[in-house]
Amino acid sequence: MNKIFIVICLLSVNALSMPNDKNQPINVEAYTVVIDEKKNISTYTGNASVVQGSLTLSAEKIQIFSNQKEVFKVVAKGDKKHRAHYQQNQQNQARFIEATAEKIIYLIKQEMMHLSGNAHLVQGFDSFSGGTLDYDIKNDKVIAKQSKDGTQRVRFKIKL
Repeated sequence: MNKIFIVICLLSVNALSMPNDKNQPINVEAYTVVIDEKKNISTYTGNASVVQGSLTLSAEKIQIFSNQKEVFKVVAKGDKKHRAHYQQNQQNQARFIEATAEKIIYLIKQEMMHLSGNAHLVQGFDSFSGGTLDYDIKNDKVIAKQSKDGTQRVRFKIKL
């Protein structure tokens, strides 16, 4: 129980948040929670969701990786039918950012999000899709690639 509190406190300071969301409370829901104190991994399964301010992350399985000081990585896993989903308001933007993929990896310090498996990203009025997408949050940069088997090409729509 104490470890859950520590992970949530660490999450509120460093992870999954834009500047306006950092001070908001975190709500976590799942059917099952497993805290592995030796490996510093919290695993939430069964329609899991993490909400902090405007940020929402949902998937069948969400894993939060931490060290003794901070959360450094979050992995959300879905499948082809029910993909992982991320959504958050953007500073100085009228619209939010939204991402879906079979797997979403969010690297906190690097401010990078890696989407793989039927990846789709909507940023404002622009949208990108491909086998994999890398979104550099800090530098506002999107890198889209076709699927490994070549069946899913990169597609994008930009509204100027």
